[in-house]
Amino acid sequence: MEPRWISVFIDQPVSLFDEGTRFWAAVTGSSASPRRGGSDEFATLLPEAGDAFCRVQATADGSAGVHVDFHVDSVSDAAAEAEERGATVVQDLGHVVMRSPAGLTFCLVTHNGEHLIPPPVGRPARALDQICIDIPAARFDEEVRFWRELLGWADLPVGRPEFHRLVEPDGLPLRLLFQRLGSDDGATSVSAHLDIAAGEDRETIAAQHVALGATRLAEFDRWIVMRDPVGLEYCVTGRSQRLTPA
Repeated sequence: MEPRWISVFIDQPVSLFDEGTRFWAAVTGSSASPRRGGSDEFATLLPEAGDAFCRVQATADGSAGVHVDFHVDSVSDAAAEAEERGATVVQDLGHVVMRSPAGLTFCLVTHNGEHLIPPPVGRPARALDQICIDIPAARFDEEVRFWRELLGWADLPVGRPEFHRLVEPDGLPLRLLFQRLGSDDGATSVSAHLDIAAGEDRETIAAQHVALGATRLAEFDRWIVMRDPVGLEYCVTGRSQRLTPA
């Protein structure tokens, strides 16, 4: 499977959808499209430049989370390959909803020509450019192997033993990082969260997010753990932004 584009869905309870959408539009320097779908449950965050890669969804069951869409040339072929490698088909709606071996929900959708990566936004500059997949230790090796084989991406060594990264090809707006959770994290299932590259300005940017309604939860040597107004955790990191112009 060769994704031509990657986008992320931020899933939010219906009651908090407007508040959460306003927050993420401000954080990403984008504007929300008109709502669409049978229950007006979807909207796209439209960047000032480049192609959209972040969307929001109102969930009728009140759940909140993050899931990834892989944009491919043939949804049926990609779904068949993912299933062969251990994924499970949840629903086929023209796009295919699937679960990875460890239980991460993801979607396969048709590529519609997206290719222009939006540049960093704001002052100081920031960029939403990474999805971190959080995996209980017992499922970590199996889950990383699934994504490595499905995507065909090489391993990239990182400096901390709890993290693993795969090298995405040029032209994709989001990177994938895998985090091995320890027993102290208390997680029993796989999930995902968003990472925002802020460079040396992560403290300033975290403070801006607090002013927008986020909560600061914890600080580590290279990242700050935050919670958005909907209750989703994400990180503001010290990584440098990729300065890819749209």
